[in-house]
Amino acid sequence: MRTAVFFHAHPDDEALLTAGTMAMLANEGHRVVLVVATAGERGLAELPHGEELARARMDELHRSAAALGCARVVLLGYGDSGLAIDGGVADDRPDNAFIDADIEEAAQALASVLKEETADLLTIYDPAGGYGHPDHVQVYRVGSRAAEIAGTPIVLEATVDRDLLLKGVRLASRFYPAIDVRSFERAYSPRDAITHRVNVRKYAKAKRAAMAAHASQATGGDGDRTLGAMLKIPGFAYRFVFGTEWYVRRGLPRGTRLRHPFDGSPQATP
Repeated sequence: MRTAVFFHAHPDDEALLTAGTMAMLANEGHRVVLVVATAGERGLAELPHGEELARARMDELHRSAAALGCARVVLLGYGDSGLAIDGGVADDRPDNAFIDADIEEAAQALASVLKEETADLLTIYDPAGGYGHPDHVQVYRVGSRAAEIAGTPIVLEATVDRDLLLKGVRLASRFYPAIDVRSFERAYSPRDAITHRVNVRKYAKAKRAAMAAHASQATGGDGDRTLGAMLKIPGFAYRFVFGTEWYVRRGLPRGTRLRHPFDGSPQATP
């Protein structure tokens, strides 16, 4: 049995990016630990920002973690930094906003969990934080440093295949012209940088249950919410659309193709 720690910025991030991998590892008998930097109290939702939303989202997080087979959930206790209208750092963020946290201090907090768990693997985000949310960028900074402190041997950056994403966005823009395709051109990671492609179709039900647990994030705002739209996808199509999760492990040759998070030996590419 090995231990994998999944580090995320807000409740529901785990369901969107790494849920299938978490369920797979738990099913294989590994210990899965979920660490979240903030309670997501400034997320878009019908509930007002603050303690009420934080409590609701933490309850949702624990339901998601149970659906995925997590052995432990840890909240680092930083404030949700929020997001400005232009996608940048919000001006009205709280005093303890994660984006303003001292990286060394936050990394030490995460490293203490990694050491306590004798973690074999840590997941973070790519340097751009996926789509650029400030708290996601901070997850990369803090997580990278924490792994150095704790000596965690495997660090995987949870990401999305940008090439595949752009194909889907361009197709969708034909029906929804308001979609800004250009905003996705630097999001996540290019295909040739991805080292791990994990097939999680077998765990689609667990992944969908994790998404469904975050009910507060399926509604709210003036337009359709991403999570709500994802949950409307029929089961057979859901397994196909969300059946792969992608990761980048630094230091491996570009073009490496691995199939399991603990796999460190490149497979021959076709």
